[in-house]
Amino acid sequence: MRLSGFRIDVNVMRITRITSVVQENPEVKTLYFEDELSSKGEPGQFLMVWIPGVDEVPMSLSSIGPGNSASITVRRVGEATSALHSMKAGDRIGIRGPYGVGFKPIAGRVVLVAGGVGVAPLYPLLIRLKDYGSEVYAIIGFKSREDMVFLDRIIEVLPQSMVTVTTEDGSYGVRGVVTDVLRVKLEEERYDMVYACGPEGMLREVYDLTKMYRVPVQLSLERYIRCGMGVCGSCCLGEYRICRDGPVFSGEQLLKVEDEFGNFKLDRAGRRLPIKR
Repeated sequence: MRLSGFRIDVNVMRITRITSVVQENPEVKTLYFEDELSSKGEPGQFLMVWIPGVDEVPMSLSSIGPGNSASITVRRVGEATSALHSMKAGDRIGIRGPYGVGFKPIAGRVVLVAGGVGVAPLYPLLIRLKDYGSEVYAIIGFKSREDMVFLDRIIEVLPQSMVTVTTEDGSYGVRGVVTDVLRVKLEEERYDMVYACGPEGMLREVYDLTKMYRVPVQLSLERYIRCGMGVCGSCCLGEYRICRDGPVFSGEQLLKVEDEFGNFKLDRAGRRLPIKR
């Protein structure tokens, strides 16, 4: 149902029960639930998740389907995410969405670049890309072996020869960061698209590399989001509102906000905070 372009269905809070919880690592859990609208979302879109008595926070979809099932993958960083971590099967959460602009899959040779828990939103995209018949190479980076998530799911879809894992401390895979590997891949081979999700400092480096090697890119960005509908303006990035115009942006779009993207973002009070590179 629409009213003057406003989707009433996704903006109505739906109460659902968690069906299962998977502990991915000591600080990351995946919560599965059933919600028809979420199960019809696009890779890269996000939900506004309400934790009764605590807060409402944005969470990217980390699985879409089968059936009416969907999931969010949560890293524990504050009060709301800690409350989500305390939940178990049968507990209730509220859902709005899915919101925003997701990834646009293409058929061709593509690279997925993930930093930390940023691999989770790329997993539904990987499934969609394989449906498109794309040749996918994945570069996934973590601080250490203990931080790894979703690698088991990725190698169920891709042969291990098409996956490179980096760790900053060298405890698993290649010692270093994902952009070290991406630079070599772009130097040696030609790709039709790079998709990336992770910390914004990493995303800026991915953007700079794809610009240098003239490869199209789609990046999933994160900002402080309150309404999810482009109304409050808390998630501004230059002329864009992350919740409405993103969270996925093309390289062409980001050309307009190069001075801000990867350099600073706004906190809850609207103050500029530098972004670590």
